[in-house]
Amino acid sequence: MNMITKTNFVKNIFLTTLMLFAAISTFAQEEETEEISKPKFTLSGSVDGYYRTNFSDSPTFDADGNLLTSTPDPGTAFANQTGFAVGMGNLIASYEGSKVGAVLDLVVGPRGAGATFNTDIVDGIVNQAYVYWNVSESTTLTLGRFNTFLGYEVIAPQANFNYSTSYLFSNGPFSHVGLKADFALSEDFSLMLAVMNPWDTNDITTTGEYSFGAQLGFYGQYLNFYYDSGENGGLGTEIDFTGGFDLSDKFFLGINAAYDTNGAADSGFYGAALYPQLTTSDSFAIGLRAEYFQVTDGSEAIGDAATAFTLTGSYTVENLIIKPEFRLDSLTGGFLDSDGASSDSLSSFALAAIYAF
Repeated sequence: MNMITKTNFVKNIFLTTLMLFAAISTFAQEEETEEISKPKFTLSGSVDGYYRTNFSDSPTFDADGNLLTSTPDPGTAFANQTGFAVGMGNLIASYEGSKVGAVLDLVVGPRGAGATFNTDIVDGIVNQAYVYWNVSESTTLTLGRFNTFLGYEVIAPQANFNYSTSYLFSNGPFSHVGLKADFALSEDFSLMLAVMNPWDTNDITTTGEYSFGAQLGFYGQYLNFYYDSGENGGLGTEIDFTGGFDLSDKFFLGINAAYDTNGAADSGFYGAALYPQLTTSDSFAIGLRAEYFQVTDGSEAIGDAATAFTLTGSYTVENLIIKPEFRLDSLTGGFLDSDGASSDSLSSFALAAIYAF
């Protein structure tokens, strides 16, 4: 009888211990689940500035020291000022949950003002503001204002290899306001569909018009499509290819080609750009952008094509990126020299510093 009692006692201790371990394990799993699902707040951004000079005659002044002729620039977006200049300050706040999240992207400075068509370069400017919902592992819905899916280059300078921007980027849309759906069709294929306000309509559409966009991704290459009616200043129709290939461990070749036509405005453009980039060490790389760009009347070329060659070095020290850049633009009669006379080319040098966090 005593033996039976002791045996039951041992069994009870053993069962109690198992139940205790099970409870601890369940509690730990619940804590881990809560930790995973707990919303995460992050803050990131960048600050950049640069110095730029043209290899041309000095600008002319009157007797009172007023500038008589404007300093020539390549006519592309951003990095067009001479002397010392500010690019932009960028602050991105994101709140990410297990299925939903929100992003608020604010910019100040000339680059941010140009990207959002806001002439005030002092006050805070909304670059992006959107919410998203991960409906499933393969489907995400995004609503709000987001940067464009078209083109090889982007607004944020730290995300581009070259500091100045291309003609293709400068003539396409910068941002959209609308609803998009991203689908991961497989590990290597993706699809995006969007309905939005017309091109660069940053707030609301007052005409009742909308635009439509699509992107097919395949093995890191992207075929993009955009359409609006072209009325009221819209872009029209644009087909765009963006991609690139790692030709070796240290050599990358980026590619961008686009064709745009706007029947309503009787205008358009087409062009292509190559981005060969060579990484020489963990901290330094050098790259070239070679671009061809042609303006059209919607069906035929207007005037001569513009060509631009931009050679950029990229040196990284912790979070700081230093970019020396030489640029040569050519277009028959497309530029003015510092005396206001017509010129077929413009050469310039820029030294930029970008801090990203």
